[in-house]
Amino acid sequence: MAPKQSLRRRVGTVLRWPLGMALTSWRYLWRTTPLHRIEEVGSAQDMEPALAAAVVDEGLQRLRDGTGPLFHRRYAVVVERPTMSARELIDFVAGDPNRPAPSEVAVFWKTNGREGALRAGDEYVVRMPGPWDGPVRVVDRSPTSFRLATMQGHLEAGQIEFRARDEDGVLAFEIESWTTSGDRLSRLLYTRMRLMKEMQLHMWTHYCERVGKIAGGRLAGGVHITTKRLDRPLPE
Repeated sequence: MAPKQSLRRRVGTVLRWPLGMALTSWRYLWRTTPLHRIEEVGSAQDMEPALAAAVVDEGLQRLRDGTGPLFHRRYAVVVERPTMSARELIDFVAGDPNRPAPSEVAVFWKTNGREGALRAGDEYVVRMPGPWDGPVRVVDRSPTSFRLATMQGHLEAGQIEFRARDEDGVLAFEIESWTTSGDRLSRLLYTRMRLMKEMQLHMWTHYCERVGKIAGGRLAGGVHITTKRLDRPLPE
């Protein structure tokens, strides 16, 4: 990416911050979808999935590169009367990750890889309303899931997976993440001021709501959010 183009995008991201924060706060206050939140103490079983050696290099920002506690989080929804199968849904979302994303909070830009659908090895920058970009790499892609890992410069360190499955006439969709803060500033905003935590909550619950609409059905029972916190030192 050309330096001038990169600078313009960064400036645009910062300028969107106040508007993005305002829209996020408004939507959060007027949310009607029930949110069921559970917070628990984590264990060694909450560590991130293993990465294939082929996708690991110095460009990744691993859990051990971050700071603060590990947060293992799962957002789960059930879509009733879907018109898409799990595979069709993931193919559609992978075709353009921006389709379910709230544009005031995150926009996906592909920076490495062929044009078109998301593939293993592709790299994206997630533009967010703040002084950070979110570079990620696709580290796994199956017919019904894809997983991203953070790269150097991301505000977090770890992985996040999106997956769907067909289950007794309904469609189950989950977003599961294993992350620590990427640096001390993001840790302050996340664990102390809770700013990033609430923006992240809005982003992924909105994503789940949009998935329900994209799949042609309706969410049954709202969004279930489970968070497990594991303090350092993290298990090897």
